[in-house]
Amino acid sequence: MPFKQLGLPDALVRASQVMGYTQPTPIQLRAIPAVLGGRDLIGSAQTGTGKTAAFAMPILARLGAHRPGPPRVLVLEPTRELAAQVAASFRELGRFTNLRAAVIHGGVGYGSQRAALRAGADILIATTGRLLDFLQEKEITLSGLEVLVLDEVDRMLDMGFINDVRRITSQCPPQRQTLFFSATVPPEIEAVARFALRNPERVEIDRARAVTETITHNLYPVLHEQKFELLLALLNRTDFKSVIIFSRTKHGADRIARKLKAAGHPAATLHANRSQNQRTEALAGFKSGRHDVLVATDIAARGIDVSGVSHVIIFDVPEKPDDYVHRIGRTGRAEAEGDAFMLVTPEESGDVRDIERFIGARIERLALDGFPYKNGAPPHIDTSRPLQNPRRKNGMHQQQHGGGQGGGGGQGGLAKGTRGQNQSRRQSGRPHGGGHPTHHPKGKPGAHWRRASTSTR
Repeated sequence: MPFKQLGLPDALVRASQVMGYTQPTPIQLRAIPAVLGGRDLIGSAQTGTGKTAAFAMPILARLGAHRPGPPRVLVLEPTRELAAQVAASFRELGRFTNLRAAVIHGGVGYGSQRAALRAGADILIATTGRLLDFLQEKEITLSGLEVLVLDEVDRMLDMGFINDVRRITSQCPPQRQTLFFSATVPPEIEAVARFALRNPERVEIDRARAVTETITHNLYPVLHEQKFELLLALLNRTDFKSVIIFSRTKHGADRIARKLKAAGHPAATLHANRSQNQRTEALAGFKSGRHDVLVATDIAARGIDVSGVSHVIIFDVPEKPDDYVHRIGRTGRAEAEGDAFMLVTPEESGDVRDIERFIGARIERLALDGFPYKNGAPPHIDTSRPLQNPRRKNGMHQQQHGGGQGGGGGQGGLAKGTRGQNQSRRQSGRPHGGGHPTHHPKGKPGAHWRRASTSTR
């Protein structure tokens, strides 16, 4: 179904064509009519499936033309990067209208943002802290608000912004349209929905815990002291277009980037300790291809929307299972193919167990041919029982080779369908996660990006 048949005006259909959108994605097919109809909405879909356009296009359609006065639409985002990217999407989609969008977030001065607010904007995209600053200064009022969008609500909850969201919502008119969009819908979102939404329509596309089908994802078992060595070997053997490497900590990301540079792989870094200018330059350089490697922390996991990322490498296993889905979702976007590798030590087996229970599938174990594994083979990753990582338990969050360590407590919820899979494994005598690593490469996974085997040294 083309966008025109969804009831969107010609100006937005033309803009979508200029941006290369040919057919609506499933989340857009279901969300756009609901938003056009004025309904409150909770929308959930996998990362990289077009959620921003799913609310931006119908909002632009409902606004019509620019109108002087306070903003009529407020979009709250958890990070600066997301705020900037969503603002860019509104401007690109609204290029054939006279609607105005402004963005405010921390990390930069107030002057230019204050000037943009005074010039007037129909749509305001903001992070909570900077918005509250301007509200306290009475530089802005939300009295004319018609639509409130809370984007990436689950990340806002994770980052502790719920009280800020309540304060902002209390200043919005009660008669408004409210939209929630998120990659996952944990139970905590229900509590937020009760005070912010009225009889919302729910649009959930696929399984929120699922991994996008276009992504091939695997894990490489390795001892902790060989983690960076294996990372370097994978980069040397992989024919990547661009790769994002995820570290758990800011200091870990810096260490990985320094070591990569020394080994001939200059990398940009993106984390909270970088200034806004440094973060903007790093992301711009990665998007333009000036940097083909970006080392990032989870603060950037939801803030990177770059087409053509061929690979994601998870250096530190995430503590929260849903972060795994978000990290690997940086590749395979817009139905493109992508590969994701996760480097796992035996101490991180508990986190892997939680992730596999969360996504309802076993992640294939791979071994890199020719890599000088200590003891002659990759270590065993035992996910048959909950394990607590002693490194994390003892507070050793910053290690020699680049950041925090994994190791879950085995508390992840059992995903639908997993019980039967685990039962069949028990009956066959194979524990969940048991068996030996498959040697890589072997056609797929990863064959479409991989060179012929070369020395790992």
